[in-house]
Amino acid sequence: MPDLDRMGVTAEVLAQMAKTPDPRLRQIMEAATRHLHDFAREVELKPEEWLAGIAFLTAVGQACTPYRQEFILLSDVLGLSRLVNVMHDLEGREELGTETSLLGPFFREKAPEFAAGESIAREDKGGQEIILFGQVTDAAGRPLPGAEIDIWQVDATGLYDLQASDATVMDMRGRFRTDAEGRYHMRTVKPMGYSIPMDGPVGRLVQQQDRHGMRPGHIHILAQAPGCRELVTALYMADDPNIGTDTVFGVSRSLIVEPRLGLPGAPRSDLPAVRYDFRLSRLGAQDTGGRVGADPSQIMPAAR
Repeated sequence: MPDLDRMGVTAEVLAQMAKTPDPRLRQIMEAATRHLHDFAREVELKPEEWLAGIAFLTAVGQACTPYRQEFILLSDVLGLSRLVNVMHDLEGREELGTETSLLGPFFREKAPEFAAGESIAREDKGGQEIILFGQVTDAAGRPLPGAEIDIWQVDATGLYDLQASDATVMDMRGRFRTDAEGRYHMRTVKPMGYSIPMDGPVGRLVQQQDRHGMRPGHIHILAQAPGCRELVTALYMADDPNIGTDTVFGVSRSLIVEPRLGLPGAPRSDLPAVRYDFRLSRLGAQDTGGRVGADPSQIMPAAR
């Protein structure tokens, strides 16, 4: 048995992992171990700092509930979610469609279904009502009839329904279907910018880093159609003061929009409108699927 010095301990750990039957698990854990050990050596990690890190991760886990996913939030503010999303956006893709963005920690499965032109706002909490309309096509511009569009956002007070007093009630989210020409049409309220949750360990970390913790106003979109790659994206409001400093790094230029009155083709002339056409790429043979994010209720550990 060798004496383990600051370099030898890494080699010994990797040697014990070498027989891991699953090759992908072996690859991931070997790389994670090398980087973690290199990190500890680079910063000369002290025992009290190591313990503080353990306490922080414990607190992140304890903050998770079926309605709140603090670990996804942590990944978001560290830019890891955006990095994984960018890499996934190119993986197995055979053609380019609409640029993607983050699913975020507030997505929910099985949102209520609405007819074309209906509003996703169950309660009138104020705010400027707007129209979102356009067409869903494949990458070649061919319409996709019957495509499903999932939409969710904060209400006029800057909160998601998962943050409300009764988080079991869904609001400001819904599912729509495109018509025979791939067209869609829905009403919502102009989303305001909001702060990520600052009352937990991730929020406290952001404050310690002297970051504002704000997200520019945006509307989340998840679009899917048979034979096409699922599109997870978001539309960001051009006039938001934090459009260039999103605390979770989700904004791309192609996703910035501005509601306007008198927009040609808008279903109603009395409301500001945004036209956005979503292009879905073909599902490639090597496409592994998967989302960078999940409904918080779907990743809670099963009760024992």
